[in-house]
Amino acid sequence: MTTRSIVFPIYRNQANIPSLLQAIANFHSMYQGDIEFVFVVDGSPDESGALLVTELKNSAYVYKIIFHSRNFGSFTAIRTGLEHASGNQVAAMAADLQEPPELIVEFFSILEKDGADVVFGRRVGRDDPPLTRFLSKAFWAAYRKLVLPSMPSGGVDIFACNRQVLESILSIEEPNSSLVVQLFWVGFRREFVAYRRREREHGKSAWSMARRFRYMMDSIFSFSDFPIVLTLWAGIVGCALSLIFAFVTVVARLLGKIDPAGYTTLVLLITGFGSASLAVQGILGCYLWRAVENTKSRPLRIISRVVDGTSK
Repeated sequence: MTTRSIVFPIYRNQANIPSLLQAIANFHSMYQGDIEFVFVVDGSPDESGALLVTELKNSAYVYKIIFHSRNFGSFTAIRTGLEHASGNQVAAMAADLQEPPELIVEFFSILEKDGADVVFGRRVGRDDPPLTRFLSKAFWAAYRKLVLPSMPSGGVDIFACNRQVLESILSIEEPNSSLVVQLFWVGFRREFVAYRRREREHGKSAWSMARRFRYMMDSIFSFSDFPIVLTLWAGIVGCALSLIFAFVTVVARLLGKIDPAGYTTLVLLITGFGSASLAVQGILGCYLWRAVENTKSRPLRIISRVVDGTSK
């Protein structure tokens, strides 16, 4: 068993493999081989997995390359890596190296000194397009206020933890959840290390708007009843306004102040309440779907192949 393990989810990272291998070489040299590298190829359609197998075959590294049968998502890939990591201290970071590898060194240092049980990277800046920065800032601001106040303002993309935290996370088997929020949910002693996210040097990010939106829903619906409570209060306010509107309508009708046609009013009411009903059904459906998913007992992912280099 090694002292440290680093997990890398791999998806469309073919152009990043040379830089990733250099970072791995630096880690290996720094820790004199007392480190394990766990790569999880998450159904990547490019040659990322094949390149890793070829380049690491004759290396002196302790490593595992795990192939998912299809794409299950980056957080599921990280979880798979955590399950196969043997280190007492385990870190996870993206293979595109937008988070500086030096952060992992600092994380391990804090864990070794028993300064915390889990260490997070706290993003204080990012070299991303203005719209991406704005949307990210707006989402995390709302999330901190309404769901999880302890979440850093820029969210979390990189972390490291000890074996106790790792086992606590692996005991949670929920599909359509957020691994990052689970790390906050389990508690333990936390430490944050500030960093600035780098600009992506190679390839194109697979973190599409659809994936971001799905991550947002998983982060909210799996850990907060706020949408349900908001819907309840909207219904209560709507009922109160409806009663007031009904009273005013009856009085106006008795006084002869209402035009019998009423076409515009009917159209507005039908459109407004119809849209509101669909929105409420959508929110309830999101919670219901997650409840149904948790009863199916399907595996969180399927592993098709494991290349094990831990015997070196």
